[in-house]
Amino acid sequence: MSSSAKITEKLSIPANELVFTACRSSGPGGQNVNKVNTRVTLWFDVVNSPSLSARQKQMIQVNLPTRMNKEGVLRVVSQKYRSQAQNRNTTIERFVSLLHEALKEELPRKEMTVPYSARRRRLENKKHRSLIKHDRSKKISLDD
Repeated sequence: MSSSAKITEKLSIPANELVFTACRSSGPGGQNVNKVNTRVTLWFDVVNSPSLSARQKQMIQVNLPTRMNKEGVLRVVSQKYRSQAQNRNTTIERFVSLLHEALKEELPRKEMTVPYSARRRRLENKKHRSLIKHDRSKKISLDD
């Protein structure tokens, strides 16, 4: 593993801030499941991380609340592969992508006025549909 996980151009998390635990994986896998600890869990203490600013910590807590416990520790799990090394790499990749998405700044929405031609076209379409429906409606005849 590299010495740090690169999240954005300006942010990377040092490897010493990531804690890995391994346990037995569930699912198929033969005797390998019963003997080898292949499921890997990555733990990252968001609240006490010196690499993150207060704003970044808040953004992660807001955007990833289901992946964090009450103490502010982020948890990423992988048990896809039968190899602990592959699962470890997968957790790092998922961790990087999760933080990258959580730290994206959303651009403010620009309010725009609807062009006159679009409003006119919409109203013409409504009138047209109204006429079609009106023509389809049952006509009351005076012969009955």
